[in-house]
Amino acid sequence: MTKIYTALGLSIATLLTGVLLGACENAENTTTTTTNNTTDTNQGLKIGSLLPTTGDLASVGQQMAGSVPLLVETVNACEGVNGRPVTLIEVDDQTDPRAGAAGMTKLATLDKVAGVVGSFASSVSTAAVSVAVPNQVMMVSPGSTSPVFTEKAQQGDFKGFWARTAPPDTYQALALAQLANQRGFQRVSTVVINNDYGVGFERAFVQAFEALGGTVVNKDKPVRYDPKAQTFDTEASAAFAGKPDAVVAVLYAETGSLLLKTAYQRGLTEGVQILLTDGVKSPTFPEQVGRSSNGNYLLAGAVGTVPGSDGEALADFNQLWADKKGGSPGEYAPQAWDAAALLVLAAQAAQENTGSGIASKIREVSNAPGTEVTDVCEGLRLLREGQEINYQGASGNVDIDANGDVVGVYDVWSVETDGTIQVIDKVTPKPE
Repeated sequence: MTKIYTALGLSIATLLTGVLLGACENAENTTTTTTNNTTDTNQGLKIGSLLPTTGDLASVGQQMAGSVPLLVETVNACEGVNGRPVTLIEVDDQTDPRAGAAGMTKLATLDKVAGVVGSFASSVSTAAVSVAVPNQVMMVSPGSTSPVFTEKAQQGDFKGFWARTAPPDTYQALALAQLANQRGFQRVSTVVINNDYGVGFERAFVQAFEALGGTVVNKDKPVRYDPKAQTFDTEASAAFAGKPDAVVAVLYAETGSLLLKTAYQRGLTEGVQILLTDGVKSPTFPEQVGRSSNGNYLLAGAVGTVPGSDGEALADFNQLWADKKGGSPGEYAPQAWDAAALLVLAAQAAQENTGSGIASKIREVSNAPGTEVTDVCEGLRLLREGQEINYQGASGNVDIDANGDVVGVYDVWSVETDGTIQVIDKVTPKPE
């Protein structure tokens, strides 16, 4: 579904259909006034979001989707950017690379956005960034964590039009490897979704765990499942073969729940610790995996890691969320807020509402020197006055480096006997 937000509220109109949306079967067609990606600030800053509200990552993506319109509403209530309101166009990428590419094509060529918050899945961001870069659209992902993006940035593939507010999986893999080592696990196996996220994480984990003296028993025959698979008997059997101390499962929620349910139903998990990652950390995942005949949650006792949030702006963000929406924001919502904040702050710093302008200033507004600010409106005010700022976000300090990366903190979480997920520790991994 595509939505358009302006200072006047939500407006949805009909758009001419076309092949650009061919892969977005579930998207609504909409219209909005578009402009070329030029330095004309009179048209106002236009940004998009490309996040999964349907598909394999919907249970996590839906938790972050509310952050971007909330940021835009906040900014438009404090004079907007470059003297004009910000317009937001939301697109559901369906956790599908084809839909993500089509969505980014629409945002870049029809809507003429300057920047995009998204995507979440690394495979979708890989498809979308190939459209964003040649169209000079600044893309800031709140959750694509594959190490491949660092490598491509180092090779110059992105030309500065890529950044992310969640750290790469080289760090999360190290955090999980250290967690496994601390718990005394010496023999582990891996099972991962066969895409950029899963394979990149697997490789980083193997390297980190072996460096700590551990053994990955299926290193030479890794178990990687098809993202479109519907049955997982073969993969479950292979992952748990030989009764390793633990199985590191790098999954997406919809398919991952089926794989783990298969393993439990076949009695493969008895005596084996399940280690999970961010792709499945949502309140609904234990229920998706299911319960035993006596009503116990199958996933109880599983432990995992997820990029956490410890930024100076976190308390204010949580309070704003509670005031506007009620309850608490979910996983990656702070990272999505920060991604949108960096887009608007960089546009203001550049004094132009273009992707190239944002790309030229995004590191400047996110790093020292400059006055540290946690409030996006305060940051915009200082930038209007010609001052430099160093934005301190809700997810962290979001110091964007030359590769578009940040280094974050990780939450260690567990599934309790009642099916709830509790954060039990925090860790900031450091390479040895």
